[in-house]
Amino acid sequence: MQDFAASFVYAAELLLSGDPELWAIVLLSLKVSLSAVAIAALIGMPLGAALAVARFPGRGAAIILVNSLMGLPPVVVGLLVYLLLSNAGPLGVLQMLYTPGAMIFAQVVLVTPIIAALTRQVIEDLDAEYAEQLRSFGVSRLNSVPTLLWDGRYSLLTALLAGFGRAVAEVGAVIIVGGNINHVTRVMTTTIALETSKGNLSLALALGFILIGIAIAVNAALGMVKVTATRSAYA
Repeated sequence: MQDFAASFVYAAELLLSGDPELWAIVLLSLKVSLSAVAIAALIGMPLGAALAVARFPGRGAAIILVNSLMGLPPVVVGLLVYLLLSNAGPLGVLQMLYTPGAMIFAQVVLVTPIIAALTRQVIEDLDAEYAEQLRSFGVSRLNSVPTLLWDGRYSLLTALLAGFGRAVAEVGAVIIVGGNINHVTRVMTTTIALETSKGNLSLALALGFILIGIAIAVNAALGMVKVTATRSAYA
């Protein structure tokens, strides 16, 4: 019990002392996850908007597929990305395996369906609400996408925050393609898993506190976005 209590004390000391190793891990985690969310947004938002407004054969199946991909098992994604990036894989020439780029790749695969599915729902709801008005102005479905995206910006920000929350907490996929190499691909989640297995609870706890803080910050941001959206709707 004393050792357990001491671990909390050492964890607090690591946080307060500005330990360079700890904060290097945190910064790499944020860099990887924010990059993945940015790329996923560039792919997922147009895809979700297209699924919301376009009408084409197989649209229902495409929506079901995107919604299903939201629950992709991270370890399966990690395995597939590993096979793609390995020397024998089709993208092996890029030499990305065991680099932050590979971790970003895996997180993009995980986050894109989330952003696409949430974007589709937001844009589809807005299109149903404003379709008649937009058509009366001669705006086609596809041309209405920028207007709908702007009108749904607060809800879309929620989608981005949800994607970031998924990315920053991911461990299965990133440890497969990143390898958890010290000072190269070691992020918060993989370090927590490694240090816990080694019995180094102080570093694991310190990073755990930071992850919890990030989760609270993301949820607080979601709450603020909802409040702002509600005020804008009644303004």
